[in-house]
Amino acid sequence: MRLLIVDDQTLIRDGLVTICERLSDVDVVGTAADGEEAVALARELSPDVVLMDLRMPRMDGIEATRRIRAEQPNTHVVVLTTYSDDESVLAALAAGALGYLTKDAGRDDIGRALAAAARGQALLDPAVHARLVSLVAAQPAGSPSGALPDGLTVREAEVLAYIARGLSNQEIAASLFVSEATVKTHINRIFAKTQSRDRAQAVTYAHHHGLT
Repeated sequence: MRLLIVDDQTLIRDGLVTICERLSDVDVVGTAADGEEAVALARELSPDVVLMDLRMPRMDGIEATRRIRAEQPNTHVVVLTTYSDDESVLAALAAGALGYLTKDAGRDDIGRALAAAARGQALLDPAVHARLVSLVAAQPAGSPSGALPDGLTVREAEVLAYIARGLSNQEIAASLFVSEATVKTHINRIFAKTQSRDRAQAVTYAHHHGLT
C-alpha cells in the first residue's frame, strides 16, 4: 500500500510516519503539511491511501479530500483528526472519505482502517459511527415524500430510512413484512444508486437528503 500522510503539525506527522512504516505492507511515499500540498502530492505520487488531517492552513482536509477523490477515484482517504463533532464527520464522509478515526486511535486501529480503505471498504471509529446513527435517529420519523433523488423508489427510500436508524436486515424485513432476501436486493440497489460503499455512507446520504 502506497500511503501519503497529511498533518500540519510536524511532531504528529513524524509520529504517524514512524507508526505507519512499522505496519506490514505499508510504504509511506510522502508527507504533506496542508491540503494544498496534499492535493499536489497525491497527483504526483498516486498513493493508494491518504491519511488526512482535517483542520489545516491554506486548504482544510475536507476540501483536499473532495479534490483528491474527484481527480483520482482510485486513491482513498482515511481521516485522522482530533474532531469528532457531527459536522466534521458528515462533511468528511460527504467529501468521499472512506474511514474516520480520532487521534486517540492506536496503531492497530490505524492499520485496520488503512487496510480497509486500500480494499475500497469503509471503517469508522465505533464512537463516530454511533454518533452518526444517533444523529439520524434523533430526527423525526416519517415516510419519504415528494421527488426522490438519484432514481430511488419509495420502497428503497423506506429501506434507506430504516438503515439510517440502525436497523438490521432482519429488523427491516419484519417491519416491511418482506423477506430478508428482498431487503438485501433493495440495499444493493440503494448502494448502487447513491454510490454508497456501505451502510455508514448510506446513513450520511440519507441525512443529507432528508430521507430519515
